[in-house]
Amino acid sequence: MPIKFSFDSSAPISGEASIKINRSIADVFSFIGERFYENYPKWAPEVVELQPLDGDQLFVGAKTKQVREDQGALVESVFEITEYQPVVQLIFKGIGEPYKHSYFLQSEDLDITELTFCFELSEIEVFMRPFQKLIRASIEDGAENTVENIKNLMLS
Repeated sequence: MPIKFSFDSSAPISGEASIKINRSIADVFSFIGERFYENYPKWAPEVVELQPLDGDQLFVGAKTKQVREDQGALVESVFEITEYQPVVQLIFKGIGEPYKHSYFLQSEDLDITELTFCFELSEIEVFMRPFQKLIRASIEDGAENTVENIKNLMLS
């Protein structure tokens, strides 16, 4: 009889969080998108180095190198902007690493913006699959921290 695993080894693991920020959608996008290189290490303090590889402006196809501190180890990766729509969304995806960051903005009020952040691991090593619930919980906590950090930085 074949062994059946209780997990899908190909399904992505993701987490999402949303928050309302008492700022206009243009201000929130300016903080996240237009001043990304200045502000990203502020809301993601684990990023210890950030280097644009295609100039200081964000655009679809722009690449960036980042070094993150992860449990005491420095981890380097390169990501590429895959979607850049001012005041609506910013999405980037790891090159050679299976992650995606998505920032979505919407506003029904001139002075309140809802920011939604999604982090997705499109694959993990098969030996890590038994820990996918713990990984998902960690990703969800990270997503909550991200939106809280952005809000706190914008309102301080």
